[in-house]
Amino acid sequence: MKIQRRIILRVYLAILILIPGASKVVYTQEIGTGPEGPFTYLFDTGTLSSVPLPGEALSKRTSWTKLPEDKVAHEFKGDVVFMNDKLVVALRRNSCGAEIYSRRGDALRMRGLLTPAAEDQAIRLSSVKIVQNNLNGVAVDATFKRFPQGGVPTDGQTLILRYELQMGQTFIKTESRRGVTRLRVEAPCRFMVLPDFFADDIVIDAEHIPVSKAELPSENFIMHMLDDGQAILICVWDKRGEDARITLSGQGSKRVITGSEIYYGRDPALRKPNQGKVWVAILEDKETWHMHEVTKNDADKIIRLNWERPYPAQWRVDWRLDNNLTDSWEMISQKPDGEYVKHGWFGQPESFGVADWMKPNRQRWTTVLGRFQYPCWMDSSGQGFLQPLKKKLRFQGPAIIYPINRLKETPIDKFTVVDIVRETLGVGPCEYILDVEGQRKKSAGIATCAARDILDAIYEKKLQKQKRAEAEKALVDVLAFVQHIRVRIDDYVAFGRQMQKYLAEQKKAHPKLANSLTEMETITRKIDEYLANRKAKIKTPEYATNLGEEFRTKLIDYEGDDALEKCKKITAALVQIGGNQDELVGECRMAVKILRQRAGLLMATDSRMANIAREVRRRTREMLRNPVSYEAPRH
Repeated sequence: MKIQRRIILRVYLAILILIPGASKVVYTQEIGTGPEGPFTYLFDTGTLSSVPLPGEALSKRTSWTKLPEDKVAHEFKGDVVFMNDKLVVALRRNSCGAEIYSRRGDALRMRGLLTPAAEDQAIRLSSVKIVQNNLNGVAVDATFKRFPQGGVPTDGQTLILRYELQMGQTFIKTESRRGVTRLRVEAPCRFMVLPDFFADDIVIDAEHIPVSKAELPSENFIMHMLDDGQAILICVWDKRGEDARITLSGQGSKRVITGSEIYYGRDPALRKPNQGKVWVAILEDKETWHMHEVTKNDADKIIRLNWERPYPAQWRVDWRLDNNLTDSWEMISQKPDGEYVKHGWFGQPESFGVADWMKPNRQRWTTVLGRFQYPCWMDSSGQGFLQPLKKKLRFQGPAIIYPINRLKETPIDKFTVVDIVRETLGVGPCEYILDVEGQRKKSAGIATCAARDILDAIYEKKLQKQKRAEAEKALVDVLAFVQHIRVRIDDYVAFGRQMQKYLAEQKKAHPKLANSLTEMETITRKIDEYLANRKAKIKTPEYATNLGEEFRTKLIDYEGDDALEKCKKITAALVQIGGNQDELVGECRMAVKILRQRAGLLMATDSRMANIAREVRRRTREMLRNPVSYEAPRH
């Protein structure tokens, strides 16, 4: 057995190495430590408990029976408990679901309750059948009975839900085996985050959702932000279709999201297992997320947070804007030499110090925002800082920080949101959902300002004949750049007009939704407004082509005294076109990002908007794919 454990542990560590780069929750009971190692164990407590198991019982496990490996035929006399080195799952007879505890050090805390959703009907656990029981994993089928209107259960009221915990994993897999169409996750919190890998996250603040039930966009994952920063409960599912649902209660500052409900997939017969799966993961660490309240008077002030990163990772900041939307940024990290590193979406550091982008001392330039000091960072010790922008974007309200992605330096025993998605869904589906190819920035040629510098320098030194090939290449490259950006702009304009047509049709079909649809129309029309403001300066594609031809035919060998003046006239015209195109494409992206986020928030406050919002978000996702670099998709 010891040899077997050593072999399994080595495999487990090898798997880890391969991993790629609020209101207080009511569940805060601390309990003792569990078994050694990452292995899974299954216990029969011997007695039934009418309340969640106390800390002393879970710590000492007095009179508990640990079931031998591979024993699956067992009639439980008490409650069912199984665990690994990260999680504990407790199924108590007559309870309504599985109570989930997460470990940190010698303590465990109850983080949630996973139960079949039963439309306000009472359910009770009646029996548990073992499916798997060994060091690699434990899986059980839990049978629940429904009690319609408090009566006696009848035929057809049986619900069966499978819970599975594997060695070393920080998540539980659930599957419907009979009659369960949705998993209910009770994990009370003020904030819920819907990560968005194309645009800005959606942050649901219970204080801003007045309804008792709300629909959320079905994007495969949602996050409950728990216990004032100590834990994140992440729900991941593999079937898109019905939207997720949340329930809320309380008033004012005591208002909370009481739970979420995720669909397994449609099963009209209600007796065949649904094909979908829902995983529930817990990121547990000291200050694994953090919230700081930003006021309008904080603009441009450096704020030293009462927070240090618990481990190296790519940390995201979700700023609340003064219009209640969210603006998502990735924090940059200070190196020991004092310079800063901004990691790209795929873990690699972006190049710093290049023209127009990152400068020393957090200086940054992007289209739309212009020049600014990057507003969120960690110093070389991991201390977090914020410096809200003073122009363009006005940050006001809660700013939420959490670990979005892994870096090369992230310890193998620490996890991020992308890790959880990858480990639950598998690499292939994860890459599909994250749309890795669609995230990559596209480029062509060289920017107009770079071409200007090359050509002006050649003509200033009167080297046009000696460097004719270099000049001709610069012309070809700069026109390729202009054309590439222009195609992207035309795509945005076409998207905007198609979206306006779609929204007008929906307004006619759903007159009671006119106010919400008008709001989305106003956002969409911004694309045409941005185009109108810059149309005179970006000229036409033919105009830019003619400038290139004029340079090539009249200037390429010209050595007159006014050669530099003529050169500068054409390069200045190209820069005006290029600069305005760059700004315009960034403005268009901003409008589509706002539309995408607003659609998700509208369906959260009005379930009648669900189908329309789903279609708007599908179209915006397609439009945001394959950005050009000057859209600044990641600030």
